[in-house]
Amino acid sequence: MRILLLAHSFNSLTQRLYAELLRKGHEVSVEFDIHDDVTVEAVDRYRPDLILAPFLKRAIPEAIWKAHTCLVLHPGIRGDRGPSALDWAILEAEREWGVTVLQADAEMDAGPIWATRRFPLRDAKKSSVYRSEVTEAGVAALREAVEKFAAGDFAPEPLDPALSRWRPLMPQEARAIDWGRDDTATVLRKIRAADGFPGVLDELLGEPVLLFDAHPEGGLKGAPGAILGQRRGALCLGTVDGAVWITHLKQKAADSFKLPAAKVLEAKLAGVPELPEHDGQTWRDIRYEEAGGVGYLHFDFYNGAMGTEHCHRLREAFDEASRRPIRVLVLMGGADFWSNGIHLNLIEADPNPADESWRNINAMNDLARAVITNGRQLTVSALQGNAGAGGVFLSLAADRVYARQGVVLNPHYKGMGNLYGSEYWTYLLPRRVGQEKARALTRNRLPVLAEEAAEWGLLDGCFGDGREAFLAEIRQRAEALAASPDFGAQLAEKNRRRAEDEAIKPLEAYREEEMAHMKLNFYGFDPSYHVARSNFVRKVPRSRTPLYLARHRA
Repeated sequence: MRILLLAHSFNSLTQRLYAELLRKGHEVSVEFDIHDDVTVEAVDRYRPDLILAPFLKRAIPEAIWKAHTCLVLHPGIRGDRGPSALDWAILEAEREWGVTVLQADAEMDAGPIWATRRFPLRDAKKSSVYRSEVTEAGVAALREAVEKFAAGDFAPEPLDPALSRWRPLMPQEARAIDWGRDDTATVLRKIRAADGFPGVLDELLGEPVLLFDAHPEGGLKGAPGAILGQRRGALCLGTVDGAVWITHLKQKAADSFKLPAAKVLEAKLAGVPELPEHDGQTWRDIRYEEAGGVGYLHFDFYNGAMGTEHCHRLREAFDEASRRPIRVLVLMGGADFWSNGIHLNLIEADPNPADESWRNINAMNDLARAVITNGRQLTVSALQGNAGAGGVFLSLAADRVYARQGVVLNPHYKGMGNLYGSEYWTYLLPRRVGQEKARALTRNRLPVLAEEAAEWGLLDGCFGDGREAFLAEIRQRAEALAASPDFGAQLAEKNRRRAEDEAIKPLEAYREEEMAHMKLNFYGFDPSYHVARSNFVRKVPRSRTPLYLARHRA
């Protein structure tokens, strides 16, 4: 069928749906919800068989839903209505939640129902639940609805008025933390219900700020609301029964953007101690574990962004792990993202963004080189979550690359102001997929499903019906690799190939060529990268849909 995706932006769920529909053989185009007249024009141009709205913040124009079948994905259970569905569910500690596919109608979220899915509501931040459970359930429900529409004989079920419950946009008053009364669980729930957007408005050290990304602290206690210490850019705040870590803040100013919490308040943190890690429950963005001759290196950086310091610390952790008596070293990334490459927010906040861009990409390259040249172990990249730009190519530095089913990869840089990219991609990508596919992947700017990436040879495998199943399979494969009778031969062959590749063309030559392009991106006359980065971190809405997505406008 000819399907139009109408969306506020090309977010992770929309990307996943887009890639899955193409894989099913549908013709798909995308239109961003910029203005009613623009949307009407897009529909007139494309003449779709079906319109899907996986991520909208406004109602579909009446002229469209009256003339076309428009199916909207609502991140709430049957009968739930309103723009803050997931926020309310997390705040009110619902044990089960779901998604509903309904037909656009005169009343918001009140149209007839085409499909539903339910899931246990995990104790996690909203953005994580959205990228995992909501995305999996939403794509499954939309897939079911598309099949029903194609069959042509399905009659959607009207919403039972007795089940209908409208809940408004959640105000900051409902999110506000009472540090003198709220226990740790309540503080975590309030911040998690606002994670991603809009954050929880609070005041720290006299500064009005929005709080993001909260984690429990199992050992420290202190005065409720007081800053007890800092670690790696995060701040530890006391609660009535313990403490929580807040990793990111955003100033209240209109043009501000999220940054590590200690960076936002650094001028006021004199005397706040740097707290060491301890063995109990505490926040840490890098951790290491060992079992069965295998080392597992976890790095869970917020939104998958890796700044200069993140890269330096991760390389140090990798080097330390590689000196351990292990045979296999697995790079685990984080639950939501494996990596999304350089840290655009930290770069934007630097007094000289071009210089920080240069430092950051060189730190990424140093990390990638450490993985590529490690001759002591076989290395594995285990992608539990999505990866983008330099994060995709960093994963290819390992000897084996596996991803969970449903993971979305964006193996390109051009969407960020025609950025050329580095991380030795000109060496790593062609050796896996060949020059022709490498050119196509880096030029088309489109998301790739893990299943498709495995078919192309970009990945060595794609498996796991859910994160837990994927992690169990990764451990099984890693331990089997470590115990393999021919492990020594495999390691020797890896080192032989690396030496052969180095003799043909040194890694340093690839890096120099890539960085010559990057120098032009950062310091050249074309400001595209700097403009695109600024717009990205400040969430400036698109003024039009890119032509590589809006095929009806090509």
